Amino acid sequence: MLPRWELSLYLLASLGFHFYSFFEVYKVSREHEEQLDQEFDLGPGILFGGLKKDRTDFEWSFWMEWGKQQLVWLLLGHVVVSQMATQIARKHRPWILTAYGMWACWCVLGTPGTATIFLHTLISFCVAQFRSLFLSWLCSLFLLSTLRLQDVEEIKRGWYKTENEYYLLQFTLTVRCLYYTSFSLEFCWQRLPAGLSFSFAWMLAYVFYYPVLHNGPILSFRDFVSQMQPQEEHGLLKSSLPVLAWGLGRLFCSWCLAELMVHLMYMHAIYSSAPLLGAVSCWTLGGLALAQVLFFYVKYLVLFGVPALLMRLDGLTPPPLPRCVSTMFSFTGMWRYFDVGLHDFLIRISQLCCGVTEGHVSLPRAELTKRWKPGSEEGGRGAGSPGLQHVASGASTPGTWPRECAHVSFPSSPRGRMVTESQRFVRIG
Repeated sequence: MLPRWELSLYLLASLGFHFYSFFEVYKVSREHEEQLDQEFDLGPGILFGGLKKDRTDFEWSFWMEWGKQQLVWLLLGHVVVSQMATQIARKHRPWILTAYGMWACWCVLGTPGTATIFLHTLISFCVAQFRSLFLSWLCSLFLLSTLRLQDVEEIKRGWYKTENEYYLLQFTLTVRCLYYTSFSLEFCWQRLPAGLSFSFAWMLAYVFYYPVLHNGPILSFRDFVSQMQPQEEHGLLKSSLPVLAWGLGRLFCSWCLAELMVHLMYMHAIYSSAPLLGAVSCWTLGGLALAQVLFFYVKYLVLFGVPALLMRLDGLTPPPLPRCVSTMFSFTGMWRYFDVGLHDFLIRISQLCCGVTEGHVSLPRAELTKRWKPGSEEGGRGAGSPGLQHVASGASTPGTWPRECAHVSFPSSPRGRMVTESQRFVRIG
């Protein structure tokens, strides 16, 4: 551990580099505002003293436009329906939310778009009945490939009046592909907790869960079904109010910061102007790169923060929000901690596809973390502890581990960070 004065020095230096490089981008934005406005049509700003807004980032402009039109009202409707279902008909809440999700999907995508999602879900469910990983993957890849077929694209464009509606359908179908792939692979593996089933009704509840319908984040079918089950301790509106207040406050701050960045620094417009890039200083180029990456982080704090808040109000545990990229020093950390839901999803399906053979079943990292905690009697306190030697030797405490071959992760630090040894399989039981 470095001395506190040294850490403080590094922090001040890092903040100084950030603010000075951002100031250089701000100066270039102000100096070339008219040129950028003529070339990229900067939007009129109603915030921050009437400063013009950089609308070149398609994703941010796209979701903000849809949010103002319909999505925010449909998400608020989900909160109301979910709370009412929890208070009145707790046992039927999954099916009430399924019906609401299908209705909300119909409101924004229309009958053809909703029917397409339902058809993809039905095809994936039917193929999953063969319980073949190969067929499930083939089906998912085929359905995903239809998004890029020219003839199919033309048909789908004909359903809508604007390009934004078509792109919303494309985004939704892409994210839904990950969801029904998760269901199919879990069905082939057949490892749900007791009392839960792989019925088509649960698949519809999973696919049409509205907070994550259009843009994610990704939640595995196993986690969704386990957490969506009626729980007596969940559902009191009073207990949800602190979560709602904290979540709304954090979302508002993130949204204000993102809007402030696109009003003060026209980073996306400058990045798209080759002559201007060749004329600016090295500090400005560095500031542009840093601003692009940090804006991407703040943007997803909002885009993932909204569904994450609604999931918490529903009693689900969403994937952690993205970690600030300025605190990462390797691309490995970026991959693991930015889109945690997608990372865990890919790790999970890798375990299902590569770790499943006759008599060898991989356990997910979350399951291993629950069953084997550092310092516990079952797991011991480290790689050299009696607990781990006990497991590695082939013995296990009765009732603690399944009688299968588990894909084991070992703690690499007191903070509980897990390092997966992908080639090591330890016989349990």
